[in-house]
Amino acid sequence: MRWRPAIEHALYRPDGGFYRRPEGPAGHFRTSVHASVRFAAAVVRLLAGVDAALGRPERLDFVDVGAGRGELVLAVRDLLPDGLRGRVRLRAVELADRPDGLPAEVHWSAEPPSGAAGLLFANEWLDNVPLDLAEPGPDGRLRYVEVAPDGTERPGEPLDAADAAWARRWWPDGERVELGGPRDAAWAAAVGGLERGLAVAVDYAHLRAARPPFGTLTGFRGGRECAPVPDGSCDLTAHVALDAAAVPGHPALLATQREALRALGVSGARPPLALASSDPAAYLRALAGAGEAAELTDPAGLGGFHWLVQAVRMPVPEDLAGLPGWQTLPS
Repeated sequence: MRWRPAIEHALYRPDGGFYRRPEGPAGHFRTSVHASVRFAAAVVRLLAGVDAALGRPERLDFVDVGAGRGELVLAVRDLLPDGLRGRVRLRAVELADRPDGLPAEVHWSAEPPSGAAGLLFANEWLDNVPLDLAEPGPDGRLRYVEVAPDGTERPGEPLDAADAAWARRWWPDGERVELGGPRDAAWAAAVGGLERGLAVAVDYAHLRAARPPFGTLTGFRGGRECAPVPDGSCDLTAHVALDAAAVPGHPALLATQREALRALGVSGARPPLALASSDPAAYLRALAGAGEAAELTDPAGLGGFHWLVQAVRMPVPEDLAGLPGWQTLPS
């Protein structure tokens, strides 16, 4: 079996796929959402910027793609300011079943909605969209890698025309290629569902100029990296070629999480020492907050994530407009 169907079966099958398990992703690894409420606060600030750029519509959508068990969408709900609280429609997109006890105001679906107007936010979603792997055969042609349930691999058939074209354009060198076409298509479908708004994909990523020569596919179980075995016992994840995923025709920005969160007011700067004398409790709270912000923006950790941001029939939000790198890709 090729890697793509093997990953899909291991992660998403209804009778025991890894992402269908009761503990959810949070039982095995920690994301920015779990690290600090400041991440959700930054998302709320971005949502407010989208609201302003859209002219404060009567209804504003927040779409959380790859919602896990609803951690981010609930944190966003709890942080909404009064000016947004009555107008925001909360939507969670996840293949797993709706969690017990999730408030009725959160709409739950397996696919991104169509006709939404607002902010679509996909945190660590694309890295779990199944994809095929390829390696050069003795003749130099790329061939699909086939995998058994125990992780044993063998060479398969030569790439079809679409995957071969993707590899030539986006991953021209390397001993092991992760074929990102399915992720590009998933992102294009999500962006295409926006009537107006901003689409953000956040993930571990790499760019064409520095693709990892041996790929990135790995497994995670219980907070530890493990061998990528497609038997449902572990997460299977590979970094994302985010530059390939950008949808032509919409203004796009690629930035690190460190850059994006700083633009949204998340700073790891320590509070002034004078505060320790005037208000010790406030100083300790500020110090704890600075520590959480530092974790979110650490370039060797969560701050090393990349954000792909695309504006769909709306101006770029003010908070992000000053970041370098905005471009409109050719259609």
